Amino acid sequence: MLSLAQNPRLLRLQNLHQIPLKCLHTSPIPTPTPSPSPSKPTSQILKIRKSLLSRETTAVEIAKTFLDRLRRTEPHLKSFLYISPADAVLKQAEEIDRRIQNNEEVGPLAGVLVGVKDNICTSDMPSTAGSKILENYRPPYDATAVKKLRENGAIIVGKTNLDEFGMGSTTEASAYQVTANPWDLSRVPGGSSGGSAAAVSARQCVVSLGSDTGGSVRQPASFCGVVGLKPTYGRVSRYGLVAYASSLDVIGCLGSSVADTGIVLQAVSGHDKFDATSSKQGIPDFASQFIPSDYLDSKPLNGLRVGVIRETLEDGVDPDVISSLQGAASHLEDLGCTISEVSFPSFSVGLPAYYILASSESSSNLARYDGVRYGNQIFADELSSLYGHSRAGGFGTEVKLRILMGTYALSAGYYDAYYKRAQQVRTLVQKSFKAALEENDVLISPAAPSVAYRIGEKKNDPLAMYAGDIMTVNVNLAGLPALVLPCGFVEGGSSSLPVGFQMIGSAFDEEKLLKIGHIFEQTLQGCCFVPPLVANDF
Repeated sequence: MLSLAQNPRLLRLQNLHQIPLKCLHTSPIPTPTPSPSPSKPTSQILKIRKSLLSRETTAVEIAKTFLDRLRRTEPHLKSFLYISPADAVLKQAEEIDRRIQNNEEVGPLAGVLVGVKDNICTSDMPSTAGSKILENYRPPYDATAVKKLRENGAIIVGKTNLDEFGMGSTTEASAYQVTANPWDLSRVPGGSSGGSAAAVSARQCVVSLGSDTGGSVRQPASFCGVVGLKPTYGRVSRYGLVAYASSLDVIGCLGSSVADTGIVLQAVSGHDKFDATSSKQGIPDFASQFIPSDYLDSKPLNGLRVGVIRETLEDGVDPDVISSLQGAASHLEDLGCTISEVSFPSFSVGLPAYYILASSESSSNLARYDGVRYGNQIFADELSSLYGHSRAGGFGTEVKLRILMGTYALSAGYYDAYYKRAQQVRTLVQKSFKAALEENDVLISPAAPSVAYRIGEKKNDPLAMYAGDIMTVNVNLAGLPALVLPCGFVEGGSSSLPVGFQMIGSAFDEEKLLKIGHIFEQTLQGCCFVPPLVANDF
């Protein structure tokens, strides 16, 4: 592949309008004709709020626009497992319009359509976690993050597709359907939050929630050309998130701009009495970091120390991805940052440690799915038959594999050799990050070793798929926040594919990440990360 992103500042809009749309369906969406597009990302949330409060448009009109785009694109993308009925969405939009008309207060997310990953509980929609064992399951409550979104005026438009129970890196392990990448329908959107990333990329919703256990928000963000934010462990309540690996799981945000992800994070953060692992740490005003580009100095990040993780640029990483990261680093340097190289000796051992810990915790968490209490109930004369029929038919191949791996690692005689050593590696990873972040304000790396791969390319090679998480899993082991931003494009056959880079910060320092990320994207001249699928609408 030939790189189009040696330096992201050199990208121009005309490159994007030449991308042919490769469609795999009999009713293709035509390739859009060139049209003006923004040269830098803008906050869709702030734009919606301004247009609503100024009476330029209505929440109903906004909802109809997104519902129409969703109707046109969803047969091709398959981002959603469940879409809220149009009349229910419009009813909520009408209520927002009524409140505005009566000069009543509306929340900061009023009129914003949000997609929610289907492993996050919603009381009025199914929550299947992408698994047959939870088919048609409707929780009796909203997850805390969903409840907070609704309290802030957001409209939940539907539940997005995912790898079953979040176990996968391509969204091909869903029990229901395979989601396509909006930039090239023959490629995966990443995983496990592939549906959430694809929906935002294709502008089927404004923002979305995903979950990140080992990179499941950040890798899809890179593949789909959107912004993905993994908060510090404990920043957002996990209450209502279907458990995969409880010490690693976090709810994250996806948006088309840094400002949008920060606004959503502001809405869903905070201590929750229903989650003993949620932090009481104060929540900064993230929106205060989103300074308009017209007010920025020539060196707005002057004095900031940025460390490039050396081990993320070695063998196994596509040269074009490395070029894109180097271009991003060069741009940060132009903004006033001091760039240095950081060695991370424990980087490579984080991946096997992660999979041992995640599989071990999943084998424990998924023991609750016995065919009695959740999902489709199974009737049998004997307990062994009940478990066998429910779990054998309800779990997919990848989930069974990880349960078996985890059970083996926790079994007598192997606990010390695997699980205990993995926890020791986790401590090493945490110490390495602590040392590196004492010398640097943020660390950067690629978000994935390559651009999006073709559907089916990794499905039968689990080790190759697991290796795709090498850039992200260490962050989860350390419980740190990380932000993924688009930084360029790579030519991938018949289309150009987005590349993202990852910024890692200290615990509970999302404010700094959002500030740097916002300045980075606002000064990245001539970039437009809207896929051809929806380019005519922008």
